[in-house]
Amino acid sequence: MQPSPAQPRSAQPRVTAVLVTANGGEHLDRTLDALVAQTRHPDNLVVVDVGSTDGSTAELALGGSAGLVRLPAGRPFGEAVAAAEREAPTAGAGDAAGPDTETAPDEWLWLLGHDNAPAPTALADMLSAVEIAPSVVVAGPKLVDADDPSYIRAFGESTTRGGRSLALVQDELDQGQHDRHTDVMGVSAAGMLVRRSVWRELRGFDPALPDVDAALDLCIRARLAGHRVAVVPEARVTSAGPIEEFGRKRVSEGRRVRLHRQAELHRRLTYAPAGLLWLHWLLLVPTAVVRAVGHLVAKHPAAVSGELAAALAVAFGGGVRRARANAARTRRVGWAAVEPLRVSWRRVHERRTTSRDVELARVEDAPIARASFLGDGGVWVVLAAAVLSVVTLYPLLGSPAVTGGGLLPLSTSVGRLWQNVGYGWHSIGTGSTGPSDPFAAVLAVLGSITAWSPSTSVVVVLLLAFPLSALGAWFAVRKVTTRTWVPVVGAALYTIAPALVGAVTTGHLGAVIAHVLLPWLLLAVLEAHRSWAWASGSSLLFAVVAASAPSLLPVLLVGWVVSLVVGWRRAHRRVFIPVPAAVLFLPLVLAQVARGNPLAVFADPGVPSATRAPSALQLAIGQPLPDWSGWLPATSPLGLAASVLPVAMAVLALPVVLLAVGALLGHRWAVAGAALLLALLGYATAFGATHLTVTGVGSTTTIVWPGSALSVMALGIVVAASIGIDVLPRTAPVAGLVAAVLAGVAVAPAFAASTLGDTLLRPTTGRVLSAYVNAEAQANPDVGTLVVEPQTDGSLAVSLERGQGSTLDDQTTLDSTALRLSRSGAQLATLAGNLASRSGYDPEPALRQLGISFVLLDDGPDADGAQEVHDRAAGAIGQDARFTSIGETASGRLFHYEGDVDRVSTGSAATQATHVLYLVVLGVVFGAAALLAVPTAPRRRRATSNVIEAEEPATTFDEERDE
Repeated sequence: MQPSPAQPRSAQPRVTAVLVTANGGEHLDRTLDALVAQTRHPDNLVVVDVGSTDGSTAELALGGSAGLVRLPAGRPFGEAVAAAEREAPTAGAGDAAGPDTETAPDEWLWLLGHDNAPAPTALADMLSAVEIAPSVVVAGPKLVDADDPSYIRAFGESTTRGGRSLALVQDELDQGQHDRHTDVMGVSAAGMLVRRSVWRELRGFDPALPDVDAALDLCIRARLAGHRVAVVPEARVTSAGPIEEFGRKRVSEGRRVRLHRQAELHRRLTYAPAGLLWLHWLLLVPTAVVRAVGHLVAKHPAAVSGELAAALAVAFGGGVRRARANAARTRRVGWAAVEPLRVSWRRVHERRTTSRDVELARVEDAPIARASFLGDGGVWVVLAAAVLSVVTLYPLLGSPAVTGGGLLPLSTSVGRLWQNVGYGWHSIGTGSTGPSDPFAAVLAVLGSITAWSPSTSVVVVLLLAFPLSALGAWFAVRKVTTRTWVPVVGAALYTIAPALVGAVTTGHLGAVIAHVLLPWLLLAVLEAHRSWAWASGSSLLFAVVAASAPSLLPVLLVGWVVSLVVGWRRAHRRVFIPVPAAVLFLPLVLAQVARGNPLAVFADPGVPSATRAPSALQLAIGQPLPDWSGWLPATSPLGLAASVLPVAMAVLALPVVLLAVGALLGHRWAVAGAALLLALLGYATAFGATHLTVTGVGSTTTIVWPGSALSVMALGIVVAASIGIDVLPRTAPVAGLVAAVLAGVAVAPAFAASTLGDTLLRPTTGRVLSAYVNAEAQANPDVGTLVVEPQTDGSLAVSLERGQGSTLDDQTTLDSTALRLSRSGAQLATLAGNLASRSGYDPEPALRQLGISFVLLDDGPDADGAQEVHDRAAGAIGQDARFTSIGETASGRLFHYEGDVDRVSTGSAATQATHVLYLVVLGVVFGAAALLAVPTAPRRRRATSNVIEAEEPATTFDEERDE
C-alpha cells in the first residue's frame, strides 16, 4: 500500500491510523483497501502485527509515511496501540517552529483492527464532527456487520450504576433510529478517533484491561478530565466480532464471562471512594460465590469458573493501585457530571427481559401436546394405580415403619442417617471404617423429608410406587406416541409389571425406586440437549437410579454413551451426566477393588435376603422370581403347575410382545427398534444378575436381584408396544385393552399377597430389638446385642447389633460381600459357637472387647434341624451363671450378660474429618446439579421505548468551547 503524500503544514488536523492485526487473514486486505479508498486519507499509517502466523503480513509492502511494527503473540490491543503511537512521527517534528507553535495542527489517532474496514467517508465524517465540537476528544463510528452493513454491531457504550458495561445499541437493523444521539459515555476501540494529546495525558489504555472495556475506561477518564466523547452516526466501520475475539478463533463462555467480569471488578475498585475500597475488596470473593450459585440457577454452568477466576484475579492480581493513581491524576470533575450518561436500573431490567422474548416465543409457539394429562386419562390411570396400591398394601396404612424381606426401619434421627453416609465408621457387625453404599445417601434424603419419623418415608415410597410409576410411564409414552389414549395403556402396563410388584412385595426398596424413576430418567436424557435444566436433572436421576440399583450401572453407562454418540452435536450437556454418580460410587469402587472383589460393586443395597434364581424363560416373560408372580403356590395343589404355567404365562404376555415387535413395521420403526434394544439390554443384565452371587446370607450366598434389570426391559417393551398400538388401524383400542387385561391377570396373585397373608412385609413401630434393650440403649447407645439365629441345616447365623438394633441405613455391602472374616468377625463367630454349646471356652474376654451386654436367641425357622440347634443353645446359655434370662420377646429369647464390657470405638478423628469432607464434596456436587435442575421460565417484558436514555449532554466540558 502506498498512502497519499503528507499534508502540508497547516491548521488541518493530522491523523495517524493505527492498524492492529493478529492473524487477520482475508480481513486485513479488505481493511487496507478501505483505507486507500478514504476520501480523507490518514497522514500516517502504522501497522502493528501481533504475532501473526497465517502469513497475512509476510508480503505487506509499506512505504512513505507508513510503517510496520511487530510484537510477540498475545500482546493486548492497547499495548499494540501504545507501541504504534511511539513509532508514529509527531506533527511539525521537522519544522523549526516545533510542534507547540500556534500553527501546529491537532493530532489524532485512528484505531483500527484488521476486521475494521471503514466506509470511504468514515474518517472525513469523524473529523468534521470533532472540528465543529472542539470539546470532543474521542469519537467513535457506527460499527456494522462485516457481511451485512445494514446490521449494527455496536454504537456507543455506557455503564450501569453498579459499574457493569453495556453496549447502548447492539445487534439491531440500522434504520436510522439512533442517529440523533451523539453524546455517550464511551465508544468501542474499533474505529475510535482520539486526540493524541489526550491519549498521552491519560496514558492510553489501562494495562489491567487487556481484553475488554479498555476503550470504555479511557472514555470515562476523558469524561472525568472534562472532555466529551461522541459517536458519529454518519461514519461506518465494519466489525467481524467483539474485541475479546480479536485474534482468537474461539472464546468459550467461561472465558468470556471471566474477561467481562474481571474488567467490571477492576473498574469498580479503580473508581471506588477511598473509604469504601477495603469493603469492595473484602466482598469480591464472597460475592463471586453467590453469583456463581446464581449462574447455576440461571442454567449458565460454564460461567461459574469465569466468575470465580475473575474475582480472584482482581483481588490478588494487582494493577488497581496504578489505575487509581492514574485516574486521580487527570480527574477534573466528579461522577455527578456523567450521571445522565449512565444506564438506569429500569433500562437494565428492560434489556434483561428483552433477551427472554425469543425463548418465550419459542415456548408459546411450541406444538400442542399430543395428550393432555388432565383431559386424556392421565390423571385417571394414576388414581387407579393409587387405589391398587391401597388395596395391595393396606396393612401398611398408618404404620410408622415397615420390616421384612430387604427392609428394616431407618435410624430414629436425621443426624444418624447422615452419619452413615460416606466414608467413616460403620457400626454394623463388629464395626469397621470404610465407605458406605451410595444408597445410604438416598435413604438419608428420604428420611430427612419425614424428619419427625424417618422410617415413615419408606412406607410412603412403597405406597406411592404404583401411582408414581404410572405417572412417569404416561409422560414417557406420550413422548413417542400421537393418539391421546395410548399413554394410558402404556402407563397401566408399566405399573403392573412383575418387576415392580415383586420388588414391592419382597421389600427391595432400591429396585422400587429405580422402577419409579426409570421413565423420568429416559425423558430427561432425551431432553438433555435442550437445556442445562434437563441435563442436570438427568445427572441427579442417573445417580439415584444407580445408587438404588447398582446392577443397572452397565445399562446406564451404555445408554449414556449411546446418547453422546447419537446427539454428538449437543454432547457438551450430556457429557457430565454420570459425574454425581461417580462421586457417590468412587469410594466404594476403590474399596472393593482393593479387596479383590470388584464385582461386589453391583451387590444390592439393603438387608441381604435370599433370592431364588428364575429361569431364562421366566426372565424373558419379566418374572423376577420363580413363583410366576404367585401363580405357582396358588396352582400347586392342582398338580399342573410345572407343565401348564409356563405356557399360560407366555400366552398372557404374548399380546404385549406382538405389539412391541409389530411396531418395527410402522413408520416409527427407528424409535421402536431403540426401545427393543433397551429391552434386550435389560434382559441381558437380568440374566447376568442371576449368575452373580456376591452377597452372603447366613451360611449361603444369593444372587443379585434381577428385578431392577427387568424394570429396564419392561420400560423398553412398554414403549415399543405403545408405538405398535399407536400405528395400528381401528383395531388399536381392542388390542391395547386385551394386552392390559392379560398382563393384569398374569400378576393378579401377587397383588393379593397381602390379603392371603403371603407377603414378607410387616408393619412395625420402628423398634428392632426388645423394649428392654431399647431402654438400655438410651443410656449406652453402643450397647451390643449378639443375635444368634438357628438355620435349617443345623448351623447358626450370627450378627452383632448396636444400640436399638440394626437399621436399613446401617447396612453396607462391604460387610455383606466380604470374602473372609475379619479378626473381630472370627472372634464373634467363635464366641457364638461356644455359647450355643457346652464347652470350656471362657467368653468373658470376647464379650468385654466386643461390648456385648445381651444375647438374643432367635426362634428361627420351623424345621427339625433349626429347632434342635435352638434348644441346645437355649440350654447352654440358660445354664451359664454369667447370663440372666430376660424372657421371651417378639424375636426370640433374650439373655443379659452381668459382667462389665468396654465401650467400643467409633472411629478416629481423621476418620470423622474425612467423613465431613466427603459430605461437603457431595453437597457441592449435588447442590450444583440441583440448582441447575431447577427450571426457569422466561417472562414477557413490558413494552418500552428502545431509545438511548441520555437525552441531554453530560456536563463534563465547558459548553462555550463548542459555540
